[in-house]
Amino acid sequence: MVGKQGRQWRSMCKGLVLGTLLTSCMVLLYFLSAPQSHFNLPEGPVPYSCSHRPAQAHTRLIKNSSHHAPGQTGICTPKVDIMFMKTHKTASSTLLNILFRFGEKHRLKFAFPNSRNDFFYPYPFQRSQVKDYRPGMCFNIICNHMRFNAPEVAKVLPTDTSYITILRDPAELFESSFHYFGRLVPVTWKIPGEDKVGEFLRDPRHYFDPNGFNSFYLKNLLFFDFGQDNTLELGDPQVEEGIRAIAGRFQLVMLVEHFDESLMLLKDALCWEMDDLLFFKLNARKGSTVSKLTPELRAKALEWNAVDWRLYQHFNVTFWRKVEAYGRQRMADDVAELQRRNAVMADICIEGGHAVDAGSIQETAMQPWQPIGEKSIMGYNLKNNVDKAHRKLCLKMLTPELQYLTELGVNLWITKLWGHVRDVINW
Repeated sequence: MVGKQGRQWRSMCKGLVLGTLLTSCMVLLYFLSAPQSHFNLPEGPVPYSCSHRPAQAHTRLIKNSSHHAPGQTGICTPKVDIMFMKTHKTASSTLLNILFRFGEKHRLKFAFPNSRNDFFYPYPFQRSQVKDYRPGMCFNIICNHMRFNAPEVAKVLPTDTSYITILRDPAELFESSFHYFGRLVPVTWKIPGEDKVGEFLRDPRHYFDPNGFNSFYLKNLLFFDFGQDNTLELGDPQVEEGIRAIAGRFQLVMLVEHFDESLMLLKDALCWEMDDLLFFKLNARKGSTVSKLTPELRAKALEWNAVDWRLYQHFNVTFWRKVEAYGRQRMADDVAELQRRNAVMADICIEGGHAVDAGSIQETAMQPWQPIGEKSIMGYNLKNNVDKAHRKLCLKMLTPELQYLTELGVNLWITKLWGHVRDVINW
């Protein structure tokens, strides 16, 4: 009995200590992470193109591009001025790795945030958030998480910039976001039972507070990321206006469910090489932690995220139009070739040839960022005997996002401080 009471007291004390630390640190980080106000920031002319700044990318002959009629050929030059709108829980970390490697290869200038790994999300993007920003500067690539703000983004990047992004099935995205960010959303703390996702979806309006802290993670997250109002009802005219604005700005909207096909469309749109697209899945989640949505819960998730579902449906149509223009057989052949090359790289680079649980990752430098209270994000071990010709590429392809940003010179002191807080919370 005494031992049981002792354990209860220790548990209560631990809870009080962690609760006090969490509250204090959340308040501290809130003030630290709030974007600084910059008044009277001078305007400056935006360059038409910044592609002349890096080493000139080679021009290559292309055959059967979707931009030409079948059988025709043409000339294209790889595009290096790129805005990638990094949406949440959409395989965007994998795409970020591709962009980082491409940027390093061509010595491109990234527009990075300062002190953290995102542009002060969820605040709308401001050009003052860009490290070392000066009006008229040439930046080639911007790709970190932000809440999209088109006028401000346009003041950072040249006018010939290619805008690309990626979407995910909203039901699957909702489940992933709930798992990854749920502990950061106070409205979830009062949900009873083990199956919090299911309980929430059975009566979301009972739990959801549109003005609650971090509540945007739990409703129409895609629409929110694009700078739109995520609490709109589906019939509101602003929904279609928002979708038209996104469609008018982004030349390519990729889909997670057809990731390899999306990369082929990216290659075609940017005139890249197949080797530029090699990838390993980064920030992937352990399968046993994924809540399998029943058909009933999936329907409820889509109903709750109806605006995101409308957004997804719109760009699903435009995606398959682009695939048709690319050519079905050509697409199948190119996807097979990319998969073959990725398999070769996995055999060369990855110990065991596949991702492993966080606890089995041998090097700290290869540990991905984990959600609070769990270690559900998988990672990789680099083979010990990788030959010299492939070792650098293997390391780059396997490096998690935060570690890669550090290598590229980004100061992540706020992110690292938050990481220490998370370690305490997980005590």
